[in-house]
Amino acid sequence: MSKSIALSLVLAASLGLAACGGHTAENAANNAANAAENASNAADNAMNAALNAADNAANAASNATNNVANAM
Repeated sequence: MSKSIALSLVLAASLGLAACGGHTAENAANNAANAAENASNAADNAMNAALNAADNAANAASNATNNVANAM
């Protein structure tokens, strides 16, 4: 969902800058596309970090359970 919104904004910016002509518009469009991609990557990285944190917590709980079982 966020990628489609970001890409829509990039398209709108590209069309708006196309009237300016030259490499300036192309560079601005590329910069906007890169910014959208960076934002998408940051969101993906945040999600991966959250999933890793959840996995780490589950592993810690499992390890604690195993330590109790091994102590008996």
